[in-house]
Amino acid sequence: MNRNLFIFILAISLCCLSIFCSHQRKSGPKRFFSDHSFWNTPLPKDPAIDPRSDLFIGLLKTEPTGNNFGINTTKWTIPVYEADESTKRVDINFHYLSDSEKKIWATTREKFGHGPGFGKDVPMPDNATPDPEQDSHFAVIDRQKMVAWDMWGLRKHPDGSWESKTGMKYRLDGDGVFNTKDFDVIDGESIHFHGPSRAAGVPAIAGLIMYDEVISGEIRHKLACATRFNAFKEFTFPAAWTDGNVDGGIPEGAVIQLNPELDLTRFDLLPGEIIVAKALQKYGMVIVDNAGGSTLYAEGLWGHADKTWDGILREWDGGINTIPLENYRVLKIGEITRKGDGRWITYN
Repeated sequence: MNRNLFIFILAISLCCLSIFCSHQRKSGPKRFFSDHSFWNTPLPKDPAIDPRSDLFIGLLKTEPTGNNFGINTTKWTIPVYEADESTKRVDINFHYLSDSEKKIWATTREKFGHGPGFGKDVPMPDNATPDPEQDSHFAVIDRQKMVAWDMWGLRKHPDGSWESKTGMKYRLDGDGVFNTKDFDVIDGESIHFHGPSRAAGVPAIAGLIMYDEVISGEIRHKLACATRFNAFKEFTFPAAWTDGNVDGGIPEGAVIQLNPELDLTRFDLLPGEIIVAKALQKYGMVIVDNAGGSTLYAEGLWGHADKTWDGILREWDGGINTIPLENYRVLKIGEITRKGDGRWITYN
């Protein structure tokens, strides 16, 4: 081959590789849901602030633990497993309620619910391990088929069979929003009787801080959070329900933004924590659940021996938790639906 031609071809190849790598760095790992979904849309440059923002932030400041916002990384969060055509399939059975559970949930229903299309032929990787805490959340995704399955209360019986309190199957390239009208939910009961795994009736993976995106250097979507100050029977889009307990509290579905003008160098943040803080400034966080504190959710890495949040994100000892709450604001809340859970679920 002519030497000049070889050099020309090599230069073109290197240029194409550089463009490809640059594109990969810019786009980052594939996000859940469509690029135009609510979850993946950045906040406006100058968003409207809710007139009750100061009141709501004041409520958060009364958190009895004394914490601001932390990040659940090792428990009370969502593990995500990937599947393909070779992954074994299992049937997920219903969880039937004991008499004591019926009293706790103030229901005469016999079981929790599974959503449309869920239950048969659910992919279950060999290393599948739900959240080790009582919630036992679990999610598995098939990127080839663009389908996700998520569960709350998943467990494996000694005989090898599986059951889950809830279960949803939905498109990974959809909008990531469930509609209240799609569920025959009755005011005063939990949405868990109809399939959704989050009390706000949103996908369990929506707003989850994923390991690969933090490692890539950028989170390109809104984050999910929980507080103990969620409003009783008040929720707004994208929530489809609520388990809030506080009269005059913050409606589930509300978006909280970290002041985009805040200088993050003022705080002792690890590089991964800076990435989370920047996402809170650009995309904000959405209240999706009730909890015994104010928290965000990072992907549960149990079952993934090659991954750890150690040295990347801290839960409560430093990190995001050191950013004072006065640096947050609640954005203008849209139309409110006045329905939701009763008051039988409490967090102490």
